[in-house]
Amino acid sequence: MKITKDMTIGEVVKNFPKSPEVLMGFGMGCVGCPSAQAETIEEASMVHGLDLEKLLEELNKIA
Repeated sequence: MKITKDMTIGEVVKNFPKSPEVLMGFGMGCVGCPSAQAETIEEASMVHGLDLEKLLEELNKIA
């Protein structure tokens, strides 16, 4: 299964146990917050000013 920009942070964290480490490494310190759980990877990237493609690349390395 591949991680996509349309997946929520909640989905990713639930299905890929190593993902919080990657997300936090990119500066997303609140991966467990209730509001973050419903946010998509794309939305979170925009909010944090991150390179979406680079984030997806790193997440899919651990997927």
